Amino acid sequence: MPCAIRIVVQAEPFDTAAEIATIRNADANVGAVVSFSGICRDESGRLAALELEHYPGMAEAEIGRIAHEAVQRWSVDALTVIHRHGKIVPGDDIVLVLAASSHRQAAFDAASFLMDFLKTRAPFWKKEHLANGSAGDWVDAREADDAARERWKRDTEK
Repeated sequence: MPCAIRIVVQAEPFDTAAEIATIRNADANVGAVVSFSGICRDESGRLAALELEHYPGMAEAEIGRIAHEAVQRWSVDALTVIHRHGKIVPGDDIVLVLAASSHRQAAFDAASFLMDFLKTRAPFWKKEHLANGSAGDWVDAREADDAARERWKRDTEK
């Protein structure tokens, strides 16, 4: 059975439990579902909101390419990526990654790979809105995210 891939970019909140149930109910071969939920932090009270912008169409296509890379590397039965855009307040979900497989390790690896590449390749831009009412800065890419992505290249070179 081919891997079911679902990519969604939306402004609305998502229901993590419902998304997991959809994967579990679709394939009796699923023995593991690994989930990652990225949540907006308040940065120790400094942040009122985070505004995410994206390039419609391009964001979904790039996430799809990343998901297909994961399918080529691991035996996974289903992948779901939901990424929100718009203004998101602390405590709200930003991104959900689900990877399902018959065995846990493939699901763990695929989910981790997806997040590492989403952070560095998916075309999203983040702007801070500060709690004091002032406009914050655009969030720069982090070296740690680039380093996390690079480990996957090293893994294939072994």
